[in-house]
Amino acid sequence: MADEMVMRAQRFLNTVYGSRIGIIDEDGRTGWPTMFALTKALQIELGITALSNTFGPTTLSTLATKYPALNASTVPSGNFGQIIQSALYCKGYDGGGFDGTYNARVQAGVARLKLDMGVDGLMPGSDLTPKVFKALLTMDAYVTVNSGTQEIRAVQRWLNGRYLNRRDFYAIPCDGHNSRDVAKAMLFAVQFELGMADGTANGVFGPGTQAGIKSHTVSQGSQGTWVELFSAGMVLNSRPNAFTSSFDSALAGAVRDFQSFAALPVSGTGDFSTWASLLVSYGDQARKGAACDGVTRITPARAAALKAEGITYVGRYLTNPLVVKDPTKDLPEKAIQEGELATIAANGLRCFPIYQTYGRDASNFTYTAGRTAGQAAVNAALDHGFKAGTRIFFAVDFDAMDSDITSNVLPHFKGIQDAMADDGNRYQIGVYGPRNVCTRVSQAGHSTASFVSDMSSGFSGNYGYPLPADWAYDQIVTRTVGSGAGSIEIDNNIASGRDTGQNSFDPPRPVKADVRLDMTVWSAMQTDVGKYMESLGYPNDGGMRSYQHWKCFQTTVIEHDELITELSNRYNLRKALIQTSAYWEMRHIAPDDLLAWDAVILAFNTTGHFEDTSAGIAKQRGLTLLGAHNNAVRKGYITGGSILDKTNDEHLYNCWKASYDSETTALTNVALIDLWDIDGKPEGDDDSPAMRSPRLDYVDSEIYDVLRRYQGPGNEAYKEAKKRMGLYYVMEKYNSISRNR
Repeated sequence: MADEMVMRAQRFLNTVYGSRIGIIDEDGRTGWPTMFALTKALQIELGITALSNTFGPTTLSTLATKYPALNASTVPSGNFGQIIQSALYCKGYDGGGFDGTYNARVQAGVARLKLDMGVDGLMPGSDLTPKVFKALLTMDAYVTVNSGTQEIRAVQRWLNGRYLNRRDFYAIPCDGHNSRDVAKAMLFAVQFELGMADGTANGVFGPGTQAGIKSHTVSQGSQGTWVELFSAGMVLNSRPNAFTSSFDSALAGAVRDFQSFAALPVSGTGDFSTWASLLVSYGDQARKGAACDGVTRITPARAAALKAEGITYVGRYLTNPLVVKDPTKDLPEKAIQEGELATIAANGLRCFPIYQTYGRDASNFTYTAGRTAGQAAVNAALDHGFKAGTRIFFAVDFDAMDSDITSNVLPHFKGIQDAMADDGNRYQIGVYGPRNVCTRVSQAGHSTASFVSDMSSGFSGNYGYPLPADWAYDQIVTRTVGSGAGSIEIDNNIASGRDTGQNSFDPPRPVKADVRLDMTVWSAMQTDVGKYMESLGYPNDGGMRSYQHWKCFQTTVIEHDELITELSNRYNLRKALIQTSAYWEMRHIAPDDLLAWDAVILAFNTTGHFEDTSAGIAKQRGLTLLGAHNNAVRKGYITGGSILDKTNDEHLYNCWKASYDSETTALTNVALIDLWDIDGKPEGDDDSPAMRSPRLDYVDSEIYDVLRRYQGPGNEAYKEAKKRMGLYYVMEKYNSISRNR
């Protein structure tokens, strides 16, 4: 709802400063644009010429030098006074009108702000001091908001009230929520109490801080500031204890519960490991966890080294999505290797599978991408021999903001969940990621356990968030264990026992040639393909396109299954590659395409001129068909053909018309175009390098490349190929079932 006084503040800023700082919306709503405008207006009044949205060191030092205490006697001008009044209104306090004076109502507003911040004792009275002014020009709240707790707010006010006069400590919100700023403030507070000077204290959990904490164990009967800090850490980690300066039996009991929950030695005292777990996500990195994950094959020698370290649970990746050209960056053993699971089981270890793709930012996480990931993980888990009931941990390996989780990550995991349900819920879903990601995915009902990337302590989703209630593995440090042939680098993880991996596996599915689709899978395959396409916005009835789902599926998958199988076996290509491109293109045929094809035929028959366009069930262009044909002749993929001239309209038209007229020719040409793409499209318009020769065990990035190259070199092809990947995994699911029966 618009606020009249905020609107007046915005009007004041536009009228007086708009020509120098830009015009802001006069919508009566406080937001960062208004706060930035107020900051720049203040900088102008202070004589700062390099304006910035940030109330940084220059602004603070200039303000402190010129006006260390603003009050009725020191406010230098009416505009300066109106900036203060505007800021108070935007912050939710009474600004005393817009008369430009530091009147009694302004004084009362500032006093109230200080009280809410917890600095009324440190900075008594109604003077507006530089750090309080800085706090006034933020979007931080100093009252509880959005279900914030009074316990956390008490900690926040105490931190402000005790440390705001320290040089590098700035006011933190008092909104009842833990956050990145609050967590860092706690580290500053610990360092100040250790006696670190300004400039030395930096809010980092470094060696000096750790050494100091080790000499400040607190236990039942302890009193004073260190107990306050320790109990504050407990409160900020969502533990049900009071913020107190007295370590009583109630606090000791809460500490024991926390230690048990976090898999720490249960003592009821505030020892170093407990302090560390309260202050930083990775906690005490000297701990040795019973679990690990890594990108290196587990050999018998490495298995022995892991067991000697007390490790039982080993996380390994289901796939390696990338083929890396630079050998220095290659991770050839990232995915589970042939025979590795048998080695793990034979040596008394247990394996939990991890599925990770390209997800390094929010744009890679969508509902459709989730369906793709879910089906891909199922296919890979079955290939490796993981039994039903195994929990697969799906990775969110980037610093996801809370808004990213809402807009991208949660829909992504809903897609995973739906794909798993369509497969009969054979496997359980786990989530790997920062604390906030794991907690929110779990609370949404999309996962059953969390693998927490706590080693990434600087991630916004870890800083200021408690350990998720359903944590199974807690990743805390990278270390190398073993020696010689047994040496292996691992990420060491604390295990809660919520997930125990697997130590018994089905035989891995061998790489086999494709066979005819088993008739018993036709119906389920058609349904699943339709569901996937619906997730992309393609209705089963075809919508505005020319063909319905059932017709495309029957034409490109079922009716020509014998031909597609033969092409797959002849050229060493997965059937799913041919099915995916053909079905995808047929689903995209529109009425305008049909009219365009008729026009091409009429023009050629009338003038002899060929106007190239994508045609037939697989939407193939004449130039592409001719290039694929010539490549097939040169490579010996076909016999009896001759090299055609790409500048000859009749040659181009004949290639185009053959695919237009015949579904079998069009499908055969899908395979020949794939082969041309794999060979690097010699004499084509795409400068992509040649790929590895056709094979049945292409990794994800190679499958993606084949699907992308079929569509072309443009940016749109790269985006569309991600969607085709999901379709490929559905097609491959049922081809795999058929060839493994």
